[in-house]
Amino acid sequence: MPVELKDKVALVAGATRGAGRGIAVELGAAGATVYVTGRSTRERRSEYDRPETLEDTADLVTEAGGRGIAVPTDHLEPSQVRALVDRIADEQGRLDVLVNDIWGGEKLFEWDSPVWEHDLDNGLRLLRLAVETHAITSHHALPLLLRHPGGLVVEVTDGTADYNRENYRVNFFYDLAKSSVLRMAFALGHELGPRGATAVALTPGWLRSEIMLETFGVREDNWRDALERVPHFAISETPRYVGRAVTALAADPDVARFNGTSLSSGGLAQEYGFTDLDGSRPDAWRYLVEVQDAGKPADVTGYR
Repeated sequence: MPVELKDKVALVAGATRGAGRGIAVELGAAGATVYVTGRSTRERRSEYDRPETLEDTADLVTEAGGRGIAVPTDHLEPSQVRALVDRIADEQGRLDVLVNDIWGGEKLFEWDSPVWEHDLDNGLRLLRLAVETHAITSHHALPLLLRHPGGLVVEVTDGTADYNRENYRVNFFYDLAKSSVLRMAFALGHELGPRGATAVALTPGWLRSEIMLETFGVREDNWRDALERVPHFAISETPRYVGRAVTALAADPDVARFNGTSLSSGGLAQEYGFTDLDGSRPDAWRYLVEVQDAGKPADVTGYR
């Protein structure tokens, strides 16, 4: 991609794996200095207990052409987030892109479980991890981002505002978490716009994250083997696709036109012309409405 961000400083909060890692690597590929945060390190794993580490993400950023800096951070701890932002201010004097991708709820939600049956502690923990962390991070990071005009905040969620407005998402706690992040971007747009910065909500499509691939028993190099069991997985995309969406936004001098809105990786691919790693442009949210939810057979023709 002809995107140049070599003078930009980014913070990707929640970059150990999945969309956060894909975003961090693509920002690095565009030349940015990228601070990556999370709780899984080579010395200590989070409750996810997975092999991906924050240091690995930073190395991938550097290998892609940027500068990756790993800062282990628990974003539920305001003092740790404050220290993180102080470090970025001391070392760089600026912050141009803030990506709030903190989630951590993969093992906490119960599919299709109503609120009165869902484990309450897990549900409340999910909301803290998925919503409170974003608020804490924005509170501490935005004064630094506002030092220079043109800053960008990306709130990563699951689902567009239009889709989530009309559809119940998994269960009470998951639905509330993902819709709250959409509203955060809307509210931040009102607060940042008059001050020369932009906030957007951004959703990937059906993400081929490390956890998703493992769930289906496939790898990135043979992911299509899962289509016999899960035909609609054909519309899926790599984490790098949403990363390219973020880099396109960060490089757009007219990005303010999107302030406060809800965007998707597939929609932005049509806007900016970037592709996924295989050269395709999956448009998952349009496919979901027009094919999967409509009960039609899996067919990605015209959707990627």
